[in-house]
Amino acid sequence: MSRALQAVLGLTARPAARVRTFTASRLKTEILSGLTVALALVPEAVAFAFVAGVHPLVGLYAAFMVGLITAIFGGRPGMISGATGALAVVMVALVADHGVEYLFATVVLMGILQLVAGALRWGKFIRLVPQPVMLGFVNGLAIVIFLAQLTQFQVPGTAEASGHGMAGGEWLTGWPLYLMLGLVALTMAVIWLLPRVTSVIPAPLAGIAVTVAIVAVFGFDTPRVGDLASIQGGLPMLHIPAVPLTLETLQIILPYAVILAAIGLIESLLTLNLVGEITGERGGASQECLAQGAANVATGFFGGMGGCAMIGQSMINVKSGGRTRLSGIAAALFLLAFILFASPLIEQIPLAALVGVMFMVVIGTFAWNSLKILRKVPLTDSFVIVLVTGVTVAYDLATAVVVGVIVSALAYSWKNATRIYANTHINSEGARIYKVQGPLFFGSTDGFMELFDVAGDPSRVVVDFANSRVADQSALTAIESLAGKYEAAGKRLELRHLSRDCHQLLSRAGQLIIDSDDDPDYEIAADYGVRTGQLGAGH
Repeated sequence: MSRALQAVLGLTARPAARVRTFTASRLKTEILSGLTVALALVPEAVAFAFVAGVHPLVGLYAAFMVGLITAIFGGRPGMISGATGALAVVMVALVADHGVEYLFATVVLMGILQLVAGALRWGKFIRLVPQPVMLGFVNGLAIVIFLAQLTQFQVPGTAEASGHGMAGGEWLTGWPLYLMLGLVALTMAVIWLLPRVTSVIPAPLAGIAVTVAIVAVFGFDTPRVGDLASIQGGLPMLHIPAVPLTLETLQIILPYAVILAAIGLIESLLTLNLVGEITGERGGASQECLAQGAANVATGFFGGMGGCAMIGQSMINVKSGGRTRLSGIAAALFLLAFILFASPLIEQIPLAALVGVMFMVVIGTFAWNSLKILRKVPLTDSFVIVLVTGVTVAYDLATAVVVGVIVSALAYSWKNATRIYANTHINSEGARIYKVQGPLFFGSTDGFMELFDVAGDPSRVVVDFANSRVADQSALTAIESLAGKYEAAGKRLELRHLSRDCHQLLSRAGQLIIDSDDDPDYEIAADYGVRTGQLGAGH
């Protein structure tokens, strides 16, 4: 990520140094950060379980198991994973049509696909995501996190009972609404002010504690975690998905598994990059793919709904001081403790406190400076930022990133397609020299062919590619076609400064290449048909 993007995202110019030793202070910070994250995970996991149409414990077990395994083995210390809304919205149709057992089988297959991606080291392709797409991803997820919190301003139980999510719930009105807003504002104020006084306690945890104390002292009647659902349960137990092991089952779950695996990996790897800029970590993409895959395979066999990285909770963790694997492990273990032992206490936490924490996450996550640069960067980049943001909110992250990358790639191709030109002159021997400038690839082949005047050129023509690069099969086809035109006109064509790859791949024009000591040595992206000499001037 460039310094410009770091500035837009509000990241420090010098990332925090990697923690190499544990002190008592560091241990306390990591554990308290994990506790804060665990508290924020509870309503999120329950809400996403409702979205997917499964029991709240299915979401909580997923948050525990995915969070624990990725914290131990993941590619980025400090990153938090769990049940997410991006996956839940895909799961809802599967659960509605086939039942929760098919969901568990799908999560197992999803994990296997992610393990394959990690083993093949496909995580490295996250480098192909352009900066405007990254900005759109950050802004879109901030908006999604914000919209997800609005459900807490509805009368508890009405959204779930209606079956229509946020649109079907009854909104709080009057005093309950004003009280909820006041408590949210109180939590946000504590989180904003406390770091200016002390860093002994993570600000989000302090904000939750102050709001809980105010509600308890004054006896305010306000929605609490327990109003969503009971989080009490036992240890997750090994459970083989009760689905028939048939080809029909595979046909049902495979499309969902592919989509879920893609969404999970894209969100996880983008979050990995974002957290890495703050924590000063690099690499780990393939390791994260393997960890996500192992976590989802295990979760599917223990009755969980699967998951991936959570940008909101990851931001809470790193901004609370969590820099090592201990914070993620602590968050998962605290969550399990809530389920087993502390559910009565956790269920009394006001939802307003957790909403306030997430609103501060939204403020900290949204790249506000990106609004200032929209008029300064190229129009295409501005369009991609807005497009990815909108698609993330309207559809899902995977679709948004794919759309953004495609648009960016097409814009880049078009820009380069218009850059090809040639400087021409007649040498002392009467031959016309074409010095091609710019890349020759599928987008620029038409412009390349228009550079030449076959009918008006002398009997000897030299095409010099010293300042060009032959990139793909389309470029080879264009060279073959040009050679055929000059041959048909009875004129001699010479090709100079082409790589050894071109020597081997050009069939008809191969004998026209003039060897030189300063020929380039790049390779060309061409398929098997070209390598076996099947490419001719007429193809």
